[in-house]
Amino acid sequence: MNPLFRNDRRGEHAPSWYADSADIPPQRPALKGQETADVCVVGAGFTGLTAALRLADRGMKVIVLEAHRAGFGASGRNGGQVGSGFNQSQQWIARKLGDGPARALWEMAEEAKADLRTLAPPEARFTPGVAHGAYTEAEVDEDKAAAEYLAETYRYTQIATLDKTAIQDLIRTKSYVGGVLDMGAGHIHPLRYVLSLAKQAESAGATIFEGSDVHHIAQGDPAKVQTGQGHVIARHVILAGNGYLPNIAPQVNQRVMPINSFICATEPLGKRAAEILTRDIAVADSKFVVNYFRLSEDKRLLFGGRESYGIGFPKDISTKLVSRMCTLFPQLKGVPITHVWGGTLGITMSRLPAVQRITPNVLSAAGFSGHGVALSGFAGKLMAEAVVGQAERFDVMASLPTPAFPGGTLARAPLLTLAMTWYAMRDRLGI
Repeated sequence: MNPLFRNDRRGEHAPSWYADSADIPPQRPALKGQETADVCVVGAGFTGLTAALRLADRGMKVIVLEAHRAGFGASGRNGGQVGSGFNQSQQWIARKLGDGPARALWEMAEEAKADLRTLAPPEARFTPGVAHGAYTEAEVDEDKAAAEYLAETYRYTQIATLDKTAIQDLIRTKSYVGGVLDMGAGHIHPLRYVLSLAKQAESAGATIFEGSDVHHIAQGDPAKVQTGQGHVIARHVILAGNGYLPNIAPQVNQRVMPINSFICATEPLGKRAAEILTRDIAVADSKFVVNYFRLSEDKRLLFGGRESYGIGFPKDISTKLVSRMCTLFPQLKGVPITHVWGGTLGITMSRLPAVQRITPNVLSAAGFSGHGVALSGFAGKLMAEAVVGQAERFDVMASLPTPAFPGGTLARAPLLTLAMTWYAMRDRLGI
């Protein structure tokens, strides 16, 4: 079933703390009839809106088609963590691609964070600091080695290593035995950020149609992008639907799989917030099914971590998610939960972005695998560069290995579920 309509009400943002704390504009009109454009962008999240902004700034006529609302998908409901690098270590990338491409990719990832800080409005509240919590001494050693490699190879010195005392002074759980704190990373209110990107794209001249889900693309030069009530004739098409992209591009669906992740928000904790985090940072840990959390501006704990691998959300999201939170922070047992929500993201086999040229005039970027708050928008920037004939950096990002899932689009979900169940069991057993 199409993930666009499986778990959410049509045209409504997820019932998140983000939606309750953002200024959401009135719904934009849907596409009706025929429109023409230099570029048609499918999806109004970080990727699509950044591409639209960059292209409109160059004077191109850009139309963005969004099935629901701008920022409806993962861009408007994620954990808000702005990480450094990729969801693989730089050592791994250098071994696979060589030192030169690895350095170019690192520099792009650094530029992605800088771009976000430039584009984000003050109300999005970008705040430096992301910690990684480790459960074993072996994981502590891995974190330390990765930080030393970045310092020696790329002169990235913003990561401090934390021993058991230091991390437990920072994060008030006895579960972590060490880790690192990256002050070059950070966290942000993602929905406020993506809503601002939509306004910036429109101010630059782009047109956004909401309530306009794409069900077919007739390839050619120009291409024809078809919705239920109209179509766009465009010289170029950018696919930016990520985990919500319907089955309109098999080359993307073979490499990118939708999975669900969930977040809850506690009531405001007041002074008790210092019993969880003693600094305003975000945290992710070394569990395969990762726990990720941070404090909101009104001192709620925003805690994510439970995943599911079917398209549909579980009937009961809260129980297992809150149990994970209270296992890490027993002091929160019984604290009221005010919001619980889920969302769909795209993952790849390698956990690296799948940046692809589908045809000479159809480009795609997806599969950011939980590491896309900065990288997804930057991928939109790279696609904009490629559209205007500057494809060098796009091609470097496209060189990241993202093999097709075994079994194709039909078998990928059950096979991945088996694998993820095994890794989740390892998490629970601590092996």
